[in-house]
Amino acid sequence: MSGAREASLASRLRIAVVRLNRRLRAQRTTETVSLTQVSALSTLYKCGALTPGKLAAKEGVQPPSMTRVIAALEEIGYVVRNPHPTDGRQAIVEITEAGLGFVREEISAREAWLDHRLAELTEDEREVLAKAADLIDRMAGN
Repeated sequence: MSGAREASLASRLRIAVVRLNRRLRAQRTTETVSLTQVSALSTLYKCGALTPGKLAAKEGVQPPSMTRVIAALEEIGYVVRNPHPTDGRQAIVEITEAGLGFVREEISAREAWLDHRLAELTEDEREVLAKAADLIDRMAGN
């Protein structure tokens, strides 16, 4: 592929991913939890309990910022801090049942919207997207 065509594809793909991400974010079930808090909860949902430092690193934020996110999530009952089993200076942040329910509702709302949109496509188009999803996931390093 020529350099100009690759740049065009890169631009089109970037814009498409950004637009899709915006549309998925618009399917949120509530605005009372910030996107940063949703992201931290999602990481705990995927990775399990983490120290605040490891959670901050996974989220790409500074530990003081994550401390505020954890405090807000703790206040609404979506996470708890437990003592670290081997390091008394550390805590382990764990998602609660309420937090799990919230994340599952968020996922369900977004996937319902996406399922509806996918149903509007032909079988061939869905097959193309299935292949593209695998490629995008590989490009993202997952």
